[in-house]
Amino acid sequence: MLLTHAGRHLTLDGSVRLFGVVGDPIAQVKSPGGITEQFLLRGANALLVPLHVSPASFPQFLAAARGVLNLEGLVITVPHKIAVVPHLASLTPRARFLGAANIIRRIAPDGGWHGDLSDGEGMLHALTAAGFSPQGQRILLAGAGGAGSAIALALLEAGAAELAVHDTNPERRDSLLARLREHSGARLAVGSPDPAGFDLAVNATPMGMRPEDPLPLDAARLAPGAWAADVVTMPARTTFLELAAARGCATVPGTAMFAAQAGYVADFLLAAP
Repeated sequence: MLLTHAGRHLTLDGSVRLFGVVGDPIAQVKSPGGITEQFLLRGANALLVPLHVSPASFPQFLAAARGVLNLEGLVITVPHKIAVVPHLASLTPRARFLGAANIIRRIAPDGGWHGDLSDGEGMLHALTAAGFSPQGQRILLAGAGGAGSAIALALLEAGAAELAVHDTNPERRDSLLARLREHSGARLAVGSPDPAGFDLAVNATPMGMRPEDPLPLDAARLAPGAWAADVVTMPARTTFLELAAARGCATVPGTAMFAAQAGYVADFLLAAP
């Protein structure tokens, strides 16, 4: 079967290179189309498919996936980015430091998985493309999971003067802050839902995917002229971003973050043996 995607052709037969994106929920992910497009732009006959896997089933899924020899790699999304790490044979330095991964590929045809964490670079590139420089800025981050950890590290490495982290799980928040203190001389603090006084407020939680979700941060406390960013890709304009824009804030959606890292994700996955 011959399919056309983004003006290029995908031959859907037994020779196609197969990759998956794993999450719970999964309907919101943009990567099947976006990453498949990047594969085709690189001349690879490859396909990324969505896979809905619950936390309870995740270890068994990974064990089974290792035996599916034409499944060359996976994109890992909510809530599995931290849970995947014990199942990996190797990690890039940043993924090892943060204890999370959002992309994994085979090390050898019958071997284990190698993981990386690209969310931080994706958000940083999306912010800088929109005109925001973290250098010397005060930043509030909601979410200390896999995406939040990566974004925190990237913003600190880009020169943020202060980073406050808010998370509904104090143990996870404090663990991230402790690791970051070993790495950065910036001022690090326990945050709250109140973004008053910050130059940038980032939602790195899943809150906002559903209409009934509470706000991750109190958008009404954002100062006009501040920046707001979100990792949620569906809807592209979350309630948090809409309220921030109404306050006169510049906003960066999760779709921009995804677009900024899509090429790197494709290159990482295609490097599988």
